[in-house]
Amino acid sequence: MPRAVVIGAGIGGLMAGLALREEGWDVTVLERADKLDPVGSGLAIAANALRALDTVGLGDQVRKLARIQGQAGVKRPDGRWLVHTVEDRAQERYGDSVVVMLRATMVELLAEALGPVRLGVTVTAVDPEAGIVHAGDEVLEADLIVGADGIHSATRRALFPGHPGPAYSGVTAWRGLVPRSALPSAPIHSSETWGRGRVFGLHELAGDLVYFYATDLSPAGAVHEDEHAELIRRFGEWHDPIPALLDAAEPGRIIRNDVYFLDKPIPALHRGKVALVGDAAHPMTPNLGQGACQAIEDAVVLARTPRLADYTAARMARTSDIVRKSWTICRATKLRNPLAVRLRDAGMSLAARLSSDLMLRSADAILSWRPPASSDREPGARA
Repeated sequence: MPRAVVIGAGIGGLMAGLALREEGWDVTVLERADKLDPVGSGLAIAANALRALDTVGLGDQVRKLARIQGQAGVKRPDGRWLVHTVEDRAQERYGDSVVVMLRATMVELLAEALGPVRLGVTVTAVDPEAGIVHAGDEVLEADLIVGADGIHSATRRALFPGHPGPAYSGVTAWRGLVPRSALPSAPIHSSETWGRGRVFGLHELAGDLVYFYATDLSPAGAVHEDEHAELIRRFGEWHDPIPALLDAAEPGRIIRNDVYFLDKPIPALHRGKVALVGDAAHPMTPNLGQGACQAIEDAVVLARTPRLADYTAARMARTSDIVRKSWTICRATKLRNPLAVRLRDAGMSLAARLSSDLMLRSADAILSWRPPASSDREPGARA
């Protein structure tokens, strides 16, 4: 049985391990942390990723545990819709929809399906030609090594040392969870609100939770003494339920991080016996909600593609295009000039009036993706 070593036990790494095992590989997953401790935030799983999850038998569990996004779109700070869609149109168009759930729930599902992960193991070096992983004093040999070690991937740097790596997007992001019972009883729609350089998004999740995120322009590495107070200062006068949500947020549980993305694609998604998946391969801004979805797609394509060159060929153009599209939206949200913002909003409103399916049609190339058939070659035959 051929052997695969996966570096990193995030969503991409766990999914890669599970998809490879389904295709007949002996898989070892290494994680440097001492426990699987996912970020306390929400996660959108779109139709394309749900189909990928179906290939490993987890799609229906995700649909059951998640909440259907339903009506969704973009609003102005006063609460008026600029553009939106509804659930039945997405279901009719793609045979599935977007569901939202806790990131922790997704990690738990993948980990339970995969089995034991080796925790507290730090990879110190990778030899892509020999297929060797150095983890402290331990040396592991593999027919395939999967780099799933995140945005600032050491595996990616080892494969392509001359690449400049991720670039700062110019925005910082806050994330948090609030009990639904702490908010007014009025319906909460999945939405993003766009202001002058600022974005506030919210999704109602299963289990009496509302997930929120916010972005604003900021110098990289800026430090705020009180992140909760910063959110209230920047967004506290926006439409309901944003003020109540921020009042209910627990200050100590608000997460903040600067947003990086791969402005310049790497030369390939593999080298030698090493393949990259997820944020290690193509970190993107979160504006399309496709970061985790593309990691899930990567895993299935990698497991079902006979040669690593074919994996790069299958994934490179698609993921690079999604990175670019997400960055294009991010740049639109960064506008601060009042005239530019008015023109942006007017353009979105006009386009939505001309086409009620604007949001769905613009996502066709992403959401209509389907996983490849299972490979008919022997596992490990990747010459």
